[in-house]
Amino acid sequence: VQLVQSGGGLVQAGGSLKLSCAASGFTFDDHAIGWYRQAPGKEREGVSCIAISGGKTYYADSVKGRFTISADNAKRTVYLQMNRLNREDTAVYYCNARLDSENFWGQGTQVTVSS
Repeated sequence: VQLVQSGGGLVQAGGSLKLSCAASGFTFDDHAIGWYRQAPGKEREGVSCIAISGGKTYYADSVKGRFTISADNAKRTVYLQMNRLNREDTAVYYCNARLDSENFWGQGTQVTVSS
């Protein structure tokens, strides 16, 4: 199982970024992929999740209306479009797949929002 992330970086408050998570090594359609983030000094928190089959999505209250999760089955990739970013969104973002009660994580990508 491999989750390879791309995207992220530095953006001004109010700006946008898009994260990608390319998955391999498991049956993509049978699972859900999630995005988590961890800010300095804080615990890792769930941001958004998508069930690949059916497309059902979940968003944390803090990102509802600003972030959009999507999946491209052909590319085996999940995206997180982040709009109207603010300083509280600054964190390392991780994608996650849970298979047979085991968690697999992407390598993490830094998102920094400047004021």
